[in-house]
Amino acid sequence: MPRDLLLINAAAFLRSVCVGLSGVVVGVYLFRRGLSSLDIGLTIGAGLAGAALATLIVSLRADRLGRRSTLLYISLLSSIAGIALAMTPPLPLLLLLAFVAMFNGMGTDRSPAFALEQAIIPGLISDDRRTWTLAWYNVVLDIGGALGALGAGLPPILAKWQGLALARSYQIVFIGYAGVTLLTGLLYLLLSPVVEVANAPALDLHQAHVSPAGKTVLTRIATLFSLDAFGGGLLADALLAYWFYRRFGASEGSLGLLFFFIRVLNATSHLGAAWLARRIGLINTMFFTHLPSSLFLIAVPFAPSFKIAVVLLLCREALVEMDVPTRQSYVAALVSVSERTFASGITNLARNVFWAAGSAVAGFFMQSIAFSAPLVVGSGCKISYDLLLYRSFRNLRPPEER
Repeated sequence: MPRDLLLINAAAFLRSVCVGLSGVVVGVYLFRRGLSSLDIGLTIGAGLAGAALATLIVSLRADRLGRRSTLLYISLLSSIAGIALAMTPPLPLLLLLAFVAMFNGMGTDRSPAFALEQAIIPGLISDDRRTWTLAWYNVVLDIGGALGALGAGLPPILAKWQGLALARSYQIVFIGYAGVTLLTGLLYLLLSPVVEVANAPALDLHQAHVSPAGKTVLTRIATLFSLDAFGGGLLADALLAYWFYRRFGASEGSLGLLFFFIRVLNATSHLGAAWLARRIGLINTMFFTHLPSSLFLIAVPFAPSFKIAVVLLLCREALVEMDVPTRQSYVAALVSVSERTFASGITNLARNVFWAAGSAVAGFFMQSIAFSAPLVVGSGCKISYDLLLYRSFRNLRPPEER
């Protein structure tokens, strides 16, 4: 089992390097290629919509098709995103390829593979290690994302050192993105049969093997996650990087460094979340860290300078991800082992659908209402989510807290 955890974390690390890179450079890159704010938002939204559909398939069929095979197929399809960005096809084809490749412009890994890995990991360890193991898994993701964010400086560096056009440098980086994504698929092939579910039924949304009480809880929590995700879609890293690029003229190198430190703060916060959850509980940790982060964020668009905006954003990022391992652990604790793939898939599906909607709306807001409107509206959605989550679930505790 430690070997399977190592392989899952290694694949997640490589995938997150790609996600961290795309979260910083894609908005700027597409703007340089002549796309409007609306086009950029639609491209990110199309990729997240594809991820939502794939997450639905994972929720209902992954245990039946085989978890290892499903993860491999996801990796193969994801590699198309790098090829599509290198080709820079016309917008309609770009949207189609982004959808098929489940392209992630969030900057943080929220892919179908992410949802399936969350279902696998709790089955490899005991309940008392669940939150800490998921916290370390998210640390690995954020370290990968941090290194990927630093990669945002590669296109200008390649252009300068090799005497290439900047567009050509971007193409080389995106081909590398495709290659790294394919490598994750090879790692999944090495997983042992322990990660599979024996005699798993093929489910549909009406026949999913979840108890009535579990369905009620999942419906409530997925609804709240949708509100949070819509706000998050308005604040995708690709859009935030694009906002800093347009608002303050930040370069790719500066943005890469900024998002590197963001991911480092995120990684540290995951361990802090696991430590805090043991003392005050999962729901309290989610609420008392996520709400302040949203208040910091809503102040960012009103910052008078780049430095102040960066400080506010870093304060937000030191707290915002503390609800991630706690949320994953909480969902896994509310259902039985046989229900975890469905529970993880359906809650991540809700998030992916509304991330896609939020990203598409963000482009419209930027172009037609106010360039900073997504930051204000997204923060407001997240504050509402925090208050409603605490009100709804503060008395529903996982087994280890009872």
